Amino acid sequence: HKPTYDSMRRSLEAMKAHCLNNGVTDISMPRIGCGLDGLDWDKVSAILGEVFEDTDIKITVYTL
Repeated sequence: HKPTYDSMRRSLEAMKAHCLNNGVTDISMPRIGCGLDGLDWDKVSAILGEVFEDTDIKITVYTL
């Protein structure tokens, strides 16, 4: 199944909870959901920012 913006937000919220519960302070990832899954990076990036804005978790996004 392809992700939707709603399922992406829910997944990122779960990732945030995991990080906070397990002391994770840095995350590195590609532009998730934006390759074959077809989501728009600008929208995904905005969701990523909203979800993690109230944390000190550093997120690094790589583009190949």
